[in-house]
Amino acid sequence: MLAIFLKTIPFFALIGLGWIAGRRRFMDAQATAALTRFVFYFPLPAMLFGFAATLPVADLFDPAFLAAYVLGSLAVWGLVLAVARLRALPGPEAAMEAHTAMTGNTGFLGVPMLVALLGPQAAGPVLMVLTTDMVVFSVLITVIITALRSGRVAVGPLVLGVLRNPLIMAMVLGLLWSELGLPVPQPARDFLSLLGGAATPVALFAIGASLANLEGSHFGPALWLSFAKLVLHPLAVAVTALWLFPVERHAAGVMIAAAALPVAGNVYILATYFGVAAHRVSTAILISTGVSIVTIPGVIAWVLQ
Repeated sequence: MLAIFLKTIPFFALIGLGWIAGRRRFMDAQATAALTRFVFYFPLPAMLFGFAATLPVADLFDPAFLAAYVLGSLAVWGLVLAVARLRALPGPEAAMEAHTAMTGNTGFLGVPMLVALLGPQAAGPVLMVLTTDMVVFSVLITVIITALRSGRVAVGPLVLGVLRNPLIMAMVLGLLWSELGLPVPQPARDFLSLLGGAATPVALFAIGASLANLEGSHFGPALWLSFAKLVLHPLAVAVTALWLFPVERHAAGVMIAAAALPVAGNVYILATYFGVAAHRVSTAILISTGVSIVTIPGVIAWVLQ
């Protein structure tokens, strides 16, 4: 575990550097938002396209993998929702807490870190987790809150929202490129490598700078949500991937490691947009990211046994 911990230190050190820059106001909220937009629209899509363009579609969309991840995540989602309802929270707040407890920072932290630590063969499983989070669970929370508030759901905006997501489109285009058997010319490969190479440091720095702009409150619920995300979520998918479904061992390990990631920053964006539990979510992001410095190496060491 010590060896894994030492390998994760540079990733969290970059997050810490971004946090210091944010706290010292070297990176204010406007600069952090611009940096986040840059990595979201340019380096990360380039990295994802580069991965997807070299992956056979059959290796990415494994039905057993998808079923194991969705079922394990839904188990945590249902448990946290039930606890929230026992605390007499309104439906939208309960749903947002449930979403917080099983949505990890796969795009900005998981893709660069897990591929670096678990090898290039981890790219396919990580991309599948990322796609499921963005397409299935982000749509699910939007549908639930919209339906609870207005009694109806507009399908068009949901579909457009998915199609306009640059990470999803980069993966879709990359997989189409792979499926058609098209070669990636060397100049294009060099361009993707150069641009995609900025994804890891910039994304991690942006995470830290974003954390510096978040405020902590509602520590009791946030601690529960952090525990659910860092402990219950990887445990649940470990049960489904290792015992309930025939998921290949390495892919199952990548899935479990991805489930152990801290709460994603885009959950706070959703919570703020809907005006639901934003302070609880922001505190859960702060706590889970800080604690994950210790928990992620432990999970990775376990899955590598």
